[in-house]
Amino acid sequence: MRYMKAGAPTIVRVTTNRARLWWEIGIVLALGLGQSAVYSIVQLAYRLTDSTPLADQTATLNPSRSDREVFDLIYQVLSIGFGIVPVLLVCYLLWQSQRPHLRVLGLDGRRAGRDAGWGVLLVLAIGIPGIGLYLLGRSLGWFVAVNPAGLNAHWWTVPILLLSAARAAIQEEFVVLGYLFARLRQLGWGPWPIIVATSLLRASYHLYQGPGAFVGNFAMGMLFGWLFARSGRLLPFLVAHFLIDAAAFIGYPWAAAMWPALFGLPS
Repeated sequence: MRYMKAGAPTIVRVTTNRARLWWEIGIVLALGLGQSAVYSIVQLAYRLTDSTPLADQTATLNPSRSDREVFDLIYQVLSIGFGIVPVLLVCYLLWQSQRPHLRVLGLDGRRAGRDAGWGVLLVLAIGIPGIGLYLLGRSLGWFVAVNPAGLNAHWWTVPILLLSAARAAIQEEFVVLGYLFARLRQLGWGPWPIIVATSLLRASYHLYQGPGAFVGNFAMGMLFGWLFARSGRLLPFLVAHFLIDAAAFIGYPWAAAMWPALFGLPS
C-alpha cells in the first residue's frame, strides 16, 4: 500500500498479491469444479479396480433424488440452484464499477445474436465429433455407459433437464473460461499455458465417465480455450455448451431406444 503525506486525503493503492490470488482460485474451485475433479479421479480409480469391466458400468448424470415426486422436484431445484453459487462468487469477485460490469468475463451485452450464432456453429464442431468419439470409446471400453437423463417421467422432467443443462454450461464456462483466464492472466500466465491448464481441469472432472471422456473433453477445452483467447467473448461457449447438454439430456430416451447396446441397456 502507498499513502500520501500527512494532512492530505489518504489514498490506498491495492497491489496484486499472488498468494492471495492462488488462495482465491483454490477456494473457488473447491466450491465446485475442483471438488468435482477430485471426486471424478477417485471414482475412476474405483471403477478401474471394480470387478465389473468399465464398458459394463453406467454413469447417470441426472438421477432421481427421491421416490416421492414432489421431493424429487424440490431436491432437483435445490441442487441446480446451489450449483450456481460458485458462479455468483466469481461475478462478485470480478465485478467492475464501470459498465460493462462483467467485461473481464467476456460479457458486455453487445452482439448477442452474432455470439449465439457462433455458439450454434460450435455445436456442430463439437457435438458431431463428440458423438463419434463416444461410439468409438464405447466399442473400445474407454467409456462407461452414460445415462444423461435418469429422472422418472413427470410433468417437470424436461424443464428440469433444461435447467440442468443451463447450470452445467453456466458453471463450467463462467469458471473455466471466464474466471480462470482472467485470474491466470493476472498471475502472468501466457495464453497457451492457460489453455492447457483449463483444458486439463475440464477433462479431469469428466473422468467419472471413463478415460475416453478425459480425451474428448480435453480436446473440447483446447478448442474452446483457443477460441476464447482470440475472441474474449463468453456467450458463444455458453450457448454451445447448453445446446450440447440439452440435446443429450432430452434426446437420451430416443437414442437409448434406438441403440440400446451403446447405453448398456438390454435390446
